[in-house]
Amino acid sequence: MALRDGGGVREPLLPPGREIELEGRGTTFVRELAGPSPTAPTLILLHGWTASADLNWFTSYFALAEHFRVVAIDHRGHGGGIRSRKVFKLSDCADDAAALADMLGIDRYIPVGYSMGGPVAQLMWKQHRAHVLGLVLCATAGSFASSREEKLSFAGLSGLAALSRLAPAQARQWLTQQIYLQRKSSEWEPWAIEQASRHEWRMVLEAGRAIGNFSSRPWLNDVDVPTSVLITMRDRVVPVRRQVRLFESITGAEAFRVDGDHDACIANADRFVPTLIRAVHSVCERAGVLP
Repeated sequence: MALRDGGGVREPLLPPGREIELEGRGTTFVRELAGPSPTAPTLILLHGWTASADLNWFTSYFALAEHFRVVAIDHRGHGGGIRSRKVFKLSDCADDAAALADMLGIDRYIPVGYSMGGPVAQLMWKQHRAHVLGLVLCATAGSFASSREEKLSFAGLSGLAALSRLAPAQARQWLTQQIYLQRKSSEWEPWAIEQASRHEWRMVLEAGRAIGNFSSRPWLNDVDVPTSVLITMRDRVVPVRRQVRLFESITGAEAFRVDGDHDACIANADRFVPTLIRAVHSVCERAGVLP
């Protein structure tokens, strides 16, 4: 992993990024890599909850770009994502990503969703299926809360979201530590903490509640595009049984396994990244769009 010194903080080498105004939606932050050729399939990278595109994908950007065109977006309230007074909705994130693709002139694409990005990818298929070539779903599920305890846990985030509207900087720093950094690995640098501190925590907490309410189970069987499901086999955030249920619910899906926890994309990048590339290649082969 290439690193550079960012004003005293070691940070990864990142691809070019820019703010883009999505008409009628707001301004978001996007990173782009051209890929090996003009005809390379396009991946839309969709990050997880309390992360950002960079935090989720910095180990994957350049390796993926050796095979594919890569576009990564910060979701609403996360990193440089859209700020809005509206309540956070996963369906809005799916529409944001589709609007970005349209603005960039990308007609067909493969959403690659990690954790919360998994529901966003699924909703991109549901809401914009004519443009979706296939899906790659990593460390994610078709629903995240079924027991009463799980539902109450997610529901409580809406109360924290309301409090965070009035929270001073110190309280937001506490939220960063409690929600985001509880899942950090020993490999993460102070750079990651700085990235997380950019979030709009009211929206991030609302996102947590949206995840708890999400369920694609009624329509997962209808997914009709090639799909790869990458399962993190020691995941303590999204239980393996939920990831396996997602795989079993999508006709013709192929499973790929990584020996790692929910932060495998960072902590076990040496295993995660090659597996991700194989998972995307599998979708491309089945969709008939080879890099």
